[in-house]
This record gives sequence, structure tokens and C-alpha cells, in this order.
Amino acid sequence: MPEKKNIVITGATSGIGKALCKVFAKDNTVFAGYRNEKMVEELKAISHNVIPFYIDLKLIDSVAFAANFIKVKTDHVDTLINAAGCVVAGAIENIDLKRIREQFEVNTFGHLDFTQRLLPVLENSKIINISSKSSFGIFPFVSPYCASKRALDIMFNALLLETHKNIKVISVKPGVIATPLWGKSIDDNKDSIESAKGFEVELDYIIENARKNETYGLDVMEVVRVIEEIEKNPNPKSTYTVGWDAKLAECVSKLPQDWVNKIIKKGMEVRFKNAAKIKNKNLENKSEDADNIKTDV
Repeated sequence: MPEKKNIVITGATSGIGKALCKVFAKDNTVFAGYRNEKMVEELKAISHNVIPFYIDLKLIDSVAFAANFIKVKTDHVDTLINAAGCVVAGAIENIDLKRIREQFEVNTFGHLDFTQRLLPVLENSKIINISSKSSFGIFPFVSPYCASKRALDIMFNALLLETHKNIKVISVKPGVIATPLWGKSIDDNKDSIESAKGFEVELDYIIENARKNETYGLDVMEVVRVIEEIEKNPNPKSTYTVGWDAKLAECVSKLPQDWVNKIIKKGMEVRFKNAAKIKNKNLENKSEDADNIKTDV
């Protein structure tokens, strides 16, 4: 029977983190990070192997407390999975810098801080970061998210190169995944969206696309299966791209920047133009329906 491992997962209450928690808790001890107190009982109900811990990646004291909690409970972590994240979206010329800083606190600095604090118990261990196809940096109106994921990859790759410890660092870059992250991102970015005057058509498209992603994105279990294999593999690759859209983004990102910009610009023109036509058509149909109701009355 395989030896029981200690696995730490941030963002364990939804999406990839939640799915990973359920899978790994079958045979391992899982320290499951949460931010919403209401989710504690749900985490405990997954398995007696789950140990919930509170962590808010925006708050240094919270990150420090979480790391200390884990180090009190165990002297060794086999695998750390940094899965928590958020999306800051909008037109870059309008986004409040405070929101951009929050993006980096959650997606980049918080994970780096947490990992640094856990280094004393990370030896012969793996660190698996849930990055994104966005790290290839070619997606307008989510540039803070793209930049935060790219920065995450760069800093943790530096850790891999520099550390004297025997630690494997792996970046998993999924494409669009069907998770609640998308619906939540619409709510979280309400102010940025409403303040982006002159970009209504573009952001209407982004919102509609986010809603579709919740349903039509890649099945989260596709990503979970890749991470399961990484966790078992004694010599995993340093990066994994998951999903056809992520692989396409990776290929496009290797082109000269001017070529990439032309491709993205043209794609935006077509998509936004079509989105505007559909919106106008829907408005016309609503207007006709309203007129018909008045006539019937």
C-alpha cells in the first residue's frame, strides 16, 4: 500500500482546488486552504483525511499563520499545490491600480510568501502551481491576470534554478476551465466594467464569454488527472500545457510580437463586431415584442 503523503492545497473550496482535494484525500492527508468560514464543514465532510486551514493570500499575517499552522501539524509536506486565484479584468487604462495590486497579491506574491514560509518542511517535495494559458500574455482586457500568472511562473522557475533543496517546481497551464471562477470574476470586476467608458461593446463580449466558460470550458477533471500524474511522477516536466486552447496560445506566443498583435487585433475586431450585431438584433427583437404586446392590448 502506498505511503500516506501530506499534501497542501490552497483554494480548496472551489474549482480545481476542490476537485484535487477530493481526489487526494482518498489516500493522503490534505491540508485544505479556505477563505470562507462557511466552507469549513463542507471540507471536513470530504474525508477524515482533510485538515482545513484559513488563508487569505492578500494578508501577510494570514499567510504567516497558515504556514505556521501546517508546520506545527507536520514536519514534512510532500506536495504543495498553489491553486487559489482570482481574475481582475477591464480596460487597462481604467482599472484602479489598487485592484491590479490585489491581483498580484493573490495570484503571485501570496503564493510566493506562503511557499517561502513552508520551505523548512519542503525537502524531496513538489510545488505545483496552477498557472494559466493567460501566462502566455496575449489576452486583452485581462492583462492583470495574464501578468500575475506570468510573474508566478518566472519567480517559481527562479526558485527551481536557485534552491539548494531537492524540490521539483511545476507549472500547470490549463486553458479555459468550466469552474465558478468565471461567474465570480464578473461580480468581482463590476466596478472596473462599469467605469470602462467607451469599451462597452468589448466588455459586454468579455462578460458573455465568461458566462459561457462556466459551462463550456474544459472539464476540471482533465486538469486534475494531469496533476495526479505529476504528483506520482518522480521526475515531472517543469511545465504542462492542458487543453487545445492553451496549446494554441502557447504556439501563438512564440511568434514575433508584431505578428501576435496583428492576429489578436484582427480577432478582436471580428468578435466584437459580431457581438455588437447580435446585441443590436436582440434589442430590435425586444422592441418588436414590446410593440406587439402593446398592439395586442
